[in-house]
Amino acid sequence: MNGASREAHAAARERLEALTDSSSVDAGQLAEQLAAVTEFLDREVALRRVLTDPVQSGEARAELATRLLTGHVDGPALDLVTGMVRARWSRSRDLVDSVEELAASADLTKAQQGNTLDDVEDELFRFGRIVQSSAALRAALTDRAASTEAKSELLHSLLGGRANPVTERLVVRLVTRPRGRSLEAGLEAMSKLAAARRDRAVAVVTSAVPLTDGQKQRLGAALAKLYGRQMHLNLDVDPTVLGGISVRVGEEVIDGTITERLAEASRRLAG
Repeated sequence: MNGASREAHAAARERLEALTDSSSVDAGQLAEQLAAVTEFLDREVALRRVLTDPVQSGEARAELATRLLTGHVDGPALDLVTGMVRARWSRSRDLVDSVEELAASADLTKAQQGNTLDDVEDELFRFGRIVQSSAALRAALTDRAASTEAKSELLHSLLGGRANPVTERLVVRLVTRPRGRSLEAGLEAMSKLAAARRDRAVAVVTSAVPLTDGQKQRLGAALAKLYGRQMHLNLDVDPTVLGGISVRVGEEVIDGTITERLAEASRRLAG
């Protein structure tokens, strides 16, 4: 997002935080209703263009949204969406993207309120690794010919009772409503969003053997000092790295594995 959309999204995030700070608002229920609004606006392309049309006044757009959504969503969700519709957006799709992100943020707030946000972060990462390692599972979850119900049932069989309910809801929405993005990209975005709730960055750490608690603490402290913010470590074990560790923070990779050293030596010899 850029320009007007960025400002509108930032204001919507602030309103969401204010709503979920209230004990009278169920963050999980708010997330489900915002997800339903996302699906509705994503499907009704002409409508979302009307709701972001700068020619119409903000109040006129809000009145239309109120008429359409009253009876389908509760007061907090309705107030949040009508406030978003009053704002100016650079593109109509940005409105939908923003509502979708707020739905995920509300679910993550629910996990944070229950002191399970760390569990959700770890489960999202582990599920991503499971999908990455199983071509058959990835094919089943991304098959355009498969119904939404079939994909949901598969995910419930995999995650039901084994993962945090917030993790399950987030993954089901990512799989059944991909909105043009890959499953991997969606999971990574959710992981970053979860880390951002504690003003943390995400570091994907790959090592040949599991790190000890002491090693994890020292690595986390070193990365926090290097990047100037706390880090959430997503840990992966891969025996092919042949010792050492590889750390990825965003697009930056710090590779200290023997495999990479051997590859670098080969490149120098070839040169």
